[in-house]
Amino acid sequence: MGQRSRTASAVRLQPLVVIGSGGFGRDTLDVVDALNSDRPTYRLLGVVDDDPNPRHIRYLRDRGIIHLGTVADFLASGLRADYLIGVANPSVRWRIAAMLEEAGLSPATAVHPMAIIGSQVVIGAGTIVCAGVQISVNVELGRYVQLSANSIIGYDAILESFVTVNPGAIVSGDVTVETGALLGSGSIILEGLRVEYGAIVGAGTVVVNGVCPHAVVKGVPAR
Repeated sequence: MGQRSRTASAVRLQPLVVIGSGGFGRDTLDVVDALNSDRPTYRLLGVVDDDPNPRHIRYLRDRGIIHLGTVADFLASGLRADYLIGVANPSVRWRIAAMLEEAGLSPATAVHPMAIIGSQVVIGAGTIVCAGVQISVNVELGRYVQLSANSIIGYDAILESFVTVNPGAIVSGDVTVETGALLGSGSIILEGLRVEYGAIVGAGTVVVNGVCPHAVVKGVPAR
């Protein structure tokens, strides 16, 4: 009876692939491992990467994880699985998401059990939240948002789709970060500001005024 129960439980695990073998791709694998340790949810089929670094493939092999080839290889294989895109570059992530959605596949959503999530938080499909992230109340996260370890999102913040927040960045309350923007490690966005479409905020930058679309700002204060 116990063996049948374990087998049935294993069958119910959702097949999953992770796109990307770089740093955030392997961070994503850690999130999946933590979720499965907390409550078995996914059956990881492997990692997809169009141009993997041989060192990254070695790291995957050391973890017992298979490289499934390119995105095109995966789509041609006919495998049906949910996916997480562990690629930090917003525009590349957007392009990959379009390919996978056009093929009729569905994004998973992964929130590390050691993230702190406030009340009335909306998390869009495809979003990945790493360990140590703190999200305050009434926050909205769009689709395919990435929150790296120990980043902080303040109350009433809105992060639109395909936003990347690197480790230790702080988004203060009532901030809006528009689609495709990237916030560098340790950057700080002060309260009530707007980081517009496709902007890049450099590591350690303190943003004291709004950031224009596609601007690249750095320094203290941001310039």
